[in-house]
Amino acid sequence: MNREYHKWWSERLQRDMELLVFGHAGAKVLVFPTRRGRFYEYENMGMVNVLADKIQQGHLQLYCVDSVDNESFYCNWAHPAGRIQRHIAFEDYILNEVLPFMASKNPHDCVISHGLSLGAFHAVNIVLRHPHLFKKLVAFSGRYDLTLAVESFHNLLDGFYNEDVYFHTPNHFLPNLDCNLHLNHLRKIDIILTIGNEDPFLQNNKHLSSILRQKGINHQLIVWDGRAHSASYWRRMAAIYI
Repeated sequence: MNREYHKWWSERLQRDMELLVFGHAGAKVLVFPTRRGRFYEYENMGMVNVLADKIQQGHLQLYCVDSVDNESFYCNWAHPAGRIQRHIAFEDYILNEVLPFMASKNPHDCVISHGLSLGAFHAVNIVLRHPHLFKKLVAFSGRYDLTLAVESFHNLLDGFYNEDVYFHTPNHFLPNLDCNLHLNHLRKIDIILTIGNEDPFLQNNKHLSSILRQKGINHQLIVWDGRAHSASYWRRMAAIYI
C-alpha cells in the first residue's frame, strides 16, 4: 500500500502541519481525528487496515490530517473568542491548503469528509458550510453543538456566543439556512451519521437528523447498540459505510 508522509508550513495557522496519505487513486477521503487527535491516529487505531483492500484496489485514497484542537476548542487558557478564531483558521487551512493538495495528487471528483468523535464535528461542519466541495459525508459518534453541556462534557466555549460560534454550530445555523443553491448542493451529498444508543450525544444527533429532514436533505442516521464510541466500533463502521 502506498503510504506518504507530508509536512509543510501553513501560512494560515503559522505553524508546521503534518498529514498522512494512504493509497494511490480513487475517491479522496479527508479524515479528521478524534479530539486532540494526531494525523497518525487513524492508522494507529487499525482503521487503515480495515480499508486496506479498497485502498490497494484504487477505490479509496485517505488523507489523514492533524488537529489543532489543543489550540482551539480545548485551549482552556484562551478566551473563547480566540478559540473559535483558531478553529476558523483551521478550516481555512483545510479549504485552501489540504483540499488543493488533494486535488493536485488525485483528479478523482469524489471527496469524502470523514471524522470520529470531535473529528465528526469537523467533518460535518465543513460539509454543511461548503457542500459544493464534497460528494459524501461519513461521521461517527459526533457532537454537533459544542455549546451543549451533557454529562461530563462541558460547553467548549464556556458560555461565550457570537456570530462566529453560530456559523460553526451545525445545529444552530442549519435551521435558518434558506439559500436554494446551498441546500441543493447538500441534497446531492451521501450523508451517513452513526451514534450509539447509549452515547450522551444521541439526542444531539437526532436533533441534527430532524433539521436535515426538515430541509429535505436525504441522509442516514444509524444508531448502534451501546455507547459505540471506541476504535473497535469505528473499525466495524468503517468497513460498512466508507
